[in-house]
Amino acid sequence: MAEPIMMPNLGAGMEEGTLINWLKQVGDTVSDGDVIAEVDADKATVEVPVEISGTILSLEGEPGATLKVGSVIGYVGQAGENAPAGEAKPAASSPPPPTPAEQPAAQGNGAASAQKSGNGAPPAAQTAAPKEPAEAEADGDSDYPAGVKASPVARKIAQDKGIDLSRVQGTGPGGRIVKADVENYKPAAAPAPAAAQAGAPGAIPAPSYGPLPSGPDVEVIETSKLRSRIAARMTESKQQIPHFYVTTEIDVEAMLALRKQLNEGLDDAQKISVNDMVIKATALTLRQFPNLNSHYYGDQTVRHKRIHIGIAVALPQGGLINVVAKDADKVSLGTLAVTNKEMIARVIEGKLKPDDISGSTFTVSNMGMYDVEHFIAVINPPEAGILAIGSAMKVPVVKPDGTVGVGNHMKVTISVDHRVSDGAEGAKYLQAFKKLIETPMQLLL
Repeated sequence: MAEPIMMPNLGAGMEEGTLINWLKQVGDTVSDGDVIAEVDADKATVEVPVEISGTILSLEGEPGATLKVGSVIGYVGQAGENAPAGEAKPAASSPPPPTPAEQPAAQGNGAASAQKSGNGAPPAAQTAAPKEPAEAEADGDSDYPAGVKASPVARKIAQDKGIDLSRVQGTGPGGRIVKADVENYKPAAAPAPAAAQAGAPGAIPAPSYGPLPSGPDVEVIETSKLRSRIAARMTESKQQIPHFYVTTEIDVEAMLALRKQLNEGLDDAQKISVNDMVIKATALTLRQFPNLNSHYYGDQTVRHKRIHIGIAVALPQGGLINVVAKDADKVSLGTLAVTNKEMIARVIEGKLKPDDISGSTFTVSNMGMYDVEHFIAVINPPEAGILAIGSAMKVPVVKPDGTVGVGNHMKVTISVDHRVSDGAEGAKYLQAFKKLIETPMQLLL
């Protein structure tokens, strides 16, 4: 029986990728794990594997086509079998199904009626003939922001682009904002909301920097898709997530000594980095604070039972991407080190796997290699927190006997979503994290 090939997750916030080329063709035999395509996911080239074995019956999309995450991009079955007629639609037009994490969010936005069956499908009584686009856009209107009516499609596009719906002029019935209104929205030309005009507290005026500079003294550079994506997500994070920050200073002498001892006699591919030890400590500490291993979805919070640590990696061409250390609390430190090196090498080579960049539940950003004493990281939504790791530095310390000596210390700051947690929990997390780093043999248990 023919089985669909699904477009995999491309990492947090990525909903689509551009097909670069097919590495397999219709009629080829494939096995579970074989790479069949390469996709440009803005940040890097991602290799798309199949999860089934058999013969490729169909492939959807030509190079350059947009492939939606979660869409059907082909079929695999028995040799000579036909692909299901009319079922494999072009991936560029197939919307991704809601993930388990997105379902709570949809419930909080008035979509609960379509999510109540155990597998996320609407009850049989609610299934109906496909709606015309205009009718579909009219369903599920809400008054968020206050006094603003918008279709679900318009709200989704506005969220992805970081557009404030209160600034968009609706052209639908009764002034409703529809898809075209958001797609055609131009910030410079949009009227400011009444609250902003009245100087209401907290109102954010539309940005205006005057005409674009020109002439021989400036160079105008088009914003890349990657930089645009980073800008949208970081703006979303800083505007919508109430961050709070807690910093501590940690003695890393014992950790550095243990690392040196563990790496003796190992080849470069097996050696353990400071970052590997930090990631292990981060994950083990999250076991004690499961509330921080959560994702926030408005009126519901998803608490993850597995701990997958996102590792911020700078891209050679600029920008950054998070690779994900799966089950970082459970795998051995040596295995963690090898796996992390392999993923980071794929970032440098520009050949990532979907599993490398999907599923993070908490993130670590380490700038220690850049001689940075201290910094604060921005939360990667919908995660509840992120650790910012500074450099290990020689500093004067007062020893227990009152004498002054030299020690190796590192500053660490946790950024936490105040909607999920409070200052005391953030401080307790850092206390426990500090204890693990200063007694590092526990990282080997």
